[in-house]
Amino acid sequence: MSRKRKNKTAPPKAAKPAAGGHKLHPDRPVAALAALGMLITGYLSFSSLGSDAPLFCGPDSGCDIVQSSSYSTLLGLPVSLWGFGLYVIILWSAVTLPPRLKRWQRLAWLSTLGLGISLYLTITGLVVLDAWCVWCMASQVTMIALFATVMLRRPESAPGMPWMIFNRNLTLGTLVVVGALFAWQNGLLQPPEDPRLRALATHLDESGARYYGAFWCPSCQEQSRMFGRSADRLPYVECTPNGRAGGMAFECVAADVSGYPTWIIDDRRYQQVLTPDELAARSGFVFEEEEQ
Repeated sequence: MSRKRKNKTAPPKAAKPAAGGHKLHPDRPVAALAALGMLITGYLSFSSLGSDAPLFCGPDSGCDIVQSSSYSTLLGLPVSLWGFGLYVIILWSAVTLPPRLKRWQRLAWLSTLGLGISLYLTITGLVVLDAWCVWCMASQVTMIALFATVMLRRPESAPGMPWMIFNRNLTLGTLVVVGALFAWQNGLLQPPEDPRLRALATHLDESGARYYGAFWCPSCQEQSRMFGRSADRLPYVECTPNGRAGGMAFECVAADVSGYPTWIIDDRRYQQVLTPDELAARSGFVFEEEEQ
């Protein structure tokens, strides 16, 4: 009798693990929140780079003031675009990194930095501009949810993990980044005072010129930025010391100021932003190098 050969069925091949020997398990809650943040900041960035204002950002609204201010840009790019990039990195980390302590640490750093910057910008808008932006608040709520989602799932046990040191570094790192952003946006990193601008600002003050503006006015911020460290020497008159909703200062009412900034030079009124050269020409000031 011939022996029957037994057909041996080859066992199914095991699925290859992801790169690094770990099967990927995306952090779906974090990924979903990061995607939502990308939609919000992406829409704001698209509107900032285009000509159409975002929804709920009509003229002279709080959103319009925030989006038109110097605090809405960083290194020439909209802050919302930087936020979009941060959300992209968070999404990438939540989807591509293996579910280990390293991923949690990276998400903790990114969400803490994002929350710190978001809180700083919101407080700046309320205190410095007396305004708030609905889209910025939506992004902040998203970042708060991201931060809470990450922190509530911190690994309970990690051999040799010094949590106190990690939390300290996390806090200090966030404070350094927010402090650097504050210094940049508030002119603390400006070059030394320009003698030409100092002389012009002093001349405007001594000649009786007046510069009427409001602390929340984006055009007034642009006007003052042109003078750098000499801006404090300008003959500036604050017209809304009690905020946008408060009454206009008596001096501004007496001068019949109806918009900001308003310059009155030699009894002539200019309701617009004027460059230093234009101010020099209208006030009869001659720079030293032009005299020679």
